[in-house]
Amino acid sequence: MQEVTIHDKTFEVLIAANDIQQRVAQIAADINENYAEKKPLFLGVLNGAFLFAADLFKNISVPCEISFIRVSSYQGTQSSGKVKSLIGLNMDINNRHIIVIEDIVDTGDTMQYLLAELAQKNPASVKLATMVFKPEALKHPLQPDFIGFTVPPDFLVGYGLDYDGLGRNLNDIFILKNNA
Repeated sequence: MQEVTIHDKTFEVLIAANDIQQRVAQIAADINENYAEKKPLFLGVLNGAFLFAADLFKNISVPCEISFIRVSSYQGTQSSGKVKSLIGLNMDINNRHIIVIEDIVDTGDTMQYLLAELAQKNPASVKLATMVFKPEALKHPLQPDFIGFTVPPDFLVGYGLDYDGLGRNLNDIFILKNNA
């Protein structure tokens, strides 16, 4: 099994790049079917969702737009529990169909904050697409609309997910190896 060491931790492949690309294509097909007449606005959440957003967007065939926003609650390998402010939404989303693209939903702190902020701007609808979902880690009642993979609450890197800034560029998604 392929392993990678980042900083002081060793990770092994959990989800292979080919499986990720197949799942991205399936999510895009669902969006294409459900948004044919809606001209959705995709909002990619930086930094982590940029790879997922790019791959997803390349598979979208309906008229649409994309923009990027920033909000974060991570430090090291654990959620900090403190969500910073929303940065980068400088367009009117009133009566728009919004699809938020996120790399990972675990505690739900970031998404609870972001979805509440977006709701105040009167969109026609807001849906959430996440590459990775950790339902066992959720602290809020939150259910993504489009899920790449449901995983256990272990720490992951790769495909946009990082460990203190490193590992986002890996094509596979890696899980922290038990170093016991």
